[in-house]
Order: sequence, then structure tokens, then C-alpha cells
Amino acid sequence: MSGHSKWANIKHRKGKMDAIRGKITTKIGREITMAVRAGGADPAGNMRLKLALQKAKESNIPKDNIQRAIQKGQGSLEGGNYEEITYEGYGPGGAAVMLEALTDNRNRTAADIRHLFAKNGGNLGESGCVGWMFNKKGVFLVDKTPQIDEEELMLLVIDAGAEDFKSDGDQYEIITDPGDWEKVRTVLEEAKIPVESAQIAMVPQNTVALAGDDAVKMMKLMEALEDHDDVQDVYANFDIPEEMLE
Repeated sequence: MSGHSKWANIKHRKGKMDAIRGKITTKIGREITMAVRAGGADPAGNMRLKLALQKAKESNIPKDNIQRAIQKGQGSLEGGNYEEITYEGYGPGGAAVMLEALTDNRNRTAADIRHLFAKNGGNLGESGCVGWMFNKKGVFLVDKTPQIDEEELMLLVIDAGAEDFKSDGDQYEIITDPGDWEKVRTVLEEAKIPVESAQIAMVPQNTVALAGDDAVKMMKLMEALEDHDDVQDVYANFDIPEEMLE
């Protein structure tokens, strides 16, 4: 399972960390605003907005909050003057880390991110230092249940255009080209397959095995970065033993 999916699994086990800390409404609101600014307010022709609205629905974001975020993106409400920045660096054990941020103060955010890397056993690198290790993909995580037959699920998503299907621990991981993400999502929905996580993400080409102190420090770094108000998503290429996730 990719480092990104490992982290998604960790967050799931920790009880949806962002939701607990009350930050998810703000982060999704910013993403909706930026999606509208970049591609308009019609989700039919704006995949980024469609994904953001799906996240909002899954997180029970109030409709008023969603509408305000859309209006900011359209310029009819003040606010939403955010800049998109990608940061790259290395975590404990040499694991590659990428994160996407939306900020209204580039200098403040850069200083904060550099501090979080240094504090948690990593270091912020130059632009492009690890980006080549990742590919943009659609990622679905499906919890294993007795009602879901592995072979049937694999054939279903492969026929819909999925590039890869993996069984790992208590979940299935489905990887798609971003252009086939919607088709696979629709097929899963029509088959009434409950999806734990569905998003477009940066998936690592290879993983770095971490254990012991490096694994603990890596999880602390990921949590610290995720917890920052300006950080939208964090991706990494670590692989941590299943027993350490418990």
C-alpha cells in the first residue's frame, strides 16, 4: 500500500484527526474557493470543485459555508486571496514528503513548514527535490467486509478503468488515472460498495521502509504538517509495519 494510503489509514484509525481538531471545515472551504477561482462554479465542468464538494458532503459541511466559499471564489464576497504552494522535503529515514498549501502569507507559511520539518526529524528541501517520485492518481480505499468479494470487486473496478488493485491489511486500495476517477467512483456507488476514502492524490512510485524511532518520528511529522492551518494535503512514500499502526 502506498505511503499516501498508509497515512490515510492511520488517520482513519486515529478517528479522522482533522475532523476532531475542527480544521476540516476551513480547509475544505478554502479548496472550494480555489477550485471555483480556477475553473468556475459548475462542478460538471470542474473536477477539482466536484472533488471538493464531495469532501464537503462527506464531512457534513453546512450548505451556508459551502455557498460562502463559492462566492469568495467568484469574487462576490471578500476573502479567498490564497496562493497555492507545494513544499517538498525529507522526513526521518529519508522518506520523501510533499505537501500542498493554501496561504495568504507565503513567508509565514514557509517559515512554519521549515520549523515543523526540523522539529520532527526532517528537512525542507528545494522545489522539485522529491516531486519526481510521485504521480497524480485517483485513489480509493475500501474496507474489507464479508459482504465484499475480493475477486468480484477487482474485476468490477478494472473493467471500469482502474490501473491497479491491491489488498493490504483490512483494506483494498484502488488506483486509477485521474481521468478515470469519476467512472470508477460511479461504478462503486452503483454497486453499493462503501468507500472509506476517495480522492485525487500524489502517489509515490516507490516506498521507503521505516521502523522504530524513524517510524514514530515520521508519523509525528505527518501529524504536525496536517495540523497546520495552511496545509491542505500531505503525501509521503514511507512504508510502516502494520503492527506499528495499532
